[in-house]
Formats: sequence, structure tokens, C-alpha cells
Amino acid sequence: MTTHSLERKLAILSDAARYDASCASSGTSKRNSKDGKGLGSTEGSGICHAYAPDGRCISLLKILMTNFCIFDCAYCVNRVSSNTERARFSVDEVVKLTLEFYRRNYIEGLFLSSGIIQSPDKTMEDMVRIAKKLRLEENFRGYIHLKTIPEASEELIEQAGLYADRVSINVEMPTDASVTQYAPEKKPDTIRRAMAGVRMRKEAAKEKSHTGKRPPRFAPAGQSTQMIIGADGSNDATILGQSTRLYSSYGLKRVYYSAFSPIPDATAKLPLIKPPLMREHRLYQADWLMRFYGFDATEITAGTDGNLDLSIDPKLAWALRNRHAFPVDPMRADRETLLRVPGFGERTVQRIIAARRHRRLRWDDLARMGANMKNARPFVSLLDWTPGALLDSPDLAARFAPKPEQLSLF
Repeated sequence: MTTHSLERKLAILSDAARYDASCASSGTSKRNSKDGKGLGSTEGSGICHAYAPDGRCISLLKILMTNFCIFDCAYCVNRVSSNTERARFSVDEVVKLTLEFYRRNYIEGLFLSSGIIQSPDKTMEDMVRIAKKLRLEENFRGYIHLKTIPEASEELIEQAGLYADRVSINVEMPTDASVTQYAPEKKPDTIRRAMAGVRMRKEAAKEKSHTGKRPPRFAPAGQSTQMIIGADGSNDATILGQSTRLYSSYGLKRVYYSAFSPIPDATAKLPLIKPPLMREHRLYQADWLMRFYGFDATEITAGTDGNLDLSIDPKLAWALRNRHAFPVDPMRADRETLLRVPGFGERTVQRIIAARRHRRLRWDDLARMGANMKNARPFVSLLDWTPGALLDSPDLAARFAPKPEQLSLF
């Protein structure tokens, strides 16, 4: 087996970690500064960003403990049958890297995932040792996110939650049938049982004993999961429906959607449905509407072929299909109705509700409050504005379509 330097291991295992979408950017252009021009990157690996329990955006060292894996999931670049360069960190190496990056103020925490080496228990045991050593021996108080392994013992997953701020267990794919077909070593029932166990332990950690003493905290930032999209034939309605069930059943903080990109040697196993990153981005937008704007998965995709419109955002698409619900008068509508107006975000709605107690609102007032009046224009009625026939115009949807671009021939 080839012996790699620590620097080479970091290059291999940080690059391999980019497929974990739990703190990745989505729906953006691929840009980097490798040519020496500018700063930063949207696709670089090694450092990612996540949100702490108090809402702060923090930088994390994002790595795999190893990209060796005994499983053969068809959609995974690190599967056992993949011809990829392998590397493995020791427990001490991960601890050293985390501390060195932290001391140099590059990061505020660690995002750690891993392939399965030897056995799920052995892999999970090493990951727990890393978190435990950081917390107890090095007194590390930064943020730790552990990607836990559902096939590992309940005791190891429980220990992971005692030392990590957030734990996540991947559901892998939108349906049980797809998991069975493309990741035969993984069992949907085992995944759900592990996620349920995390939720029960987190809830139990909130309860005081009869003496009034609280038990040790358990994953205070909650749990999340990741779903591969585009590797099977599931449409967006199926994906969002599954997300709804996951949120309600396991109290998840977040479902992450990872757009599948075809990988070498997988052509015989996968249909190779390659969704654009825009599909991933639209799913995140729809997910946001479900979590914070009161939308239901079924109404977001109702009246469609089961897939989100890639050309416009889901809330605008919903409004165009439900013109009978508009125009809305911002002076009288309740909060739930205002949140459904295209161009109105949560902060804008809060400002509208606060300001309308004191005066009649006009077009310029809403613009100053942060409303996107280009999108809101056909859907609101104000003292100095009414959409008139615009709302019923047959070409209204075309007004919001992106402008055509000239494609390059070279």
C-alpha cells in the first residue's frame, strides 16, 4: 500500500469530502482563483461553511477520515469497486490537523465523515475517538459535525452525540427501492432506526432527573441528513414528500440535497440522469418554503409533471399557477398570506406588519423595506398601485422567464 504524506492525505480526503453536501454551497457557478486572479472558490474542498446553533456562519475543516470503503454503492466515488486513489488518516492526524487549522484561525470547527473500513463499528469507533480526544484531552470547544454510520452500534452513535454539536445520518436516496437497488449493503430500516434513536436521545437530554440534574447534552445542534438526487428516476414531488416525512418523523434541522454527477465505472448500474445544479438549488428553495413559509410539498408541485420549474423560483411558479389568490393587500393580509407573495421575504413581511399600524403603505415604502417589487408587482394592490389586467395577462409567466443567451460555438 502506498504511504502518503500528511499533505497528500489532506488533498485526497478533503477532495473526497466534497460529495458530502451537509455544508456545501449549491446552485452557483463554478469559480476558483487557481489561475492567480481573485480570491476564493465556490468548488474548492477542505474548508466549508455551516451554521452554528446560534445562527453564526462558521468555517469548518471538511475531510473524510478515509475514502476506503467496503460498501459498493453505485453512486459513490469511494465505493469498493471504484478505481480511485485511497488514503486514511489516523486518529492523531485528524486531531493534529484540526488543532493546527484552528490555531491559525482558518477554521472554527470540524466536519468529519468517512468511508467504511473493516466494519461500521470500527469506523465509528475511530470517529468517536477523534471527537472525544478533541473535547477531553485538547479541550477543543469549536464546532464538531460527525457523519455517523447507521449500521454502527447504538452505543457508538450515542457517544458521537455526546461529543459532537451535530450528527447526521444519510438516507442516501429518495425511496427505499432506490436504496435497495443502488446501495444493497445499506438497509432503509436500519437508517430510520438510527435516526429515530438520535431523536429520542436528544429529547431525553432535555429532561431533568428527579433530583433536578440535567443529563449530558446530546447533539445540541440537532441532526441532519443528505439525499442524492438524480441518480434514480425520482421526481421532485417524491423528493419533497420524503423530506416532509423526514422532518416530521425525526425532528431534523436540515435535509441536504446533493446533485448526482455520473462517476467512472457506474454506467452499467445507474440510469445516469444528470440533473443540473439548478435542480438542486430549486429543491433547496422549495425546502425553505416548506420549513419557513408554510407551504406543503404537494402544493409546491401541484399542477406540474412532478418536477419544479428550473427557470423560475418555486414560490413565483406557485403564484403563477394560483392567480385566483391574488392580488394581496399588504395593509389587510395576515402574515401567512404575505409570505406567499413573490418578492416578499420574512424580514420584509415583519417590516410590513410593523409599519402598517402607523400609515398606509405605498409602492416606495415596500421597496425600501426590501421587497423585490419586480416579482411582487402583479400580485399586490396598494394605495398607489393596482395590477389591473396584468395579473390575468396570458403572457405573465413569460415576463419572468430568463432572458435568452447567445451560446458560444467554440
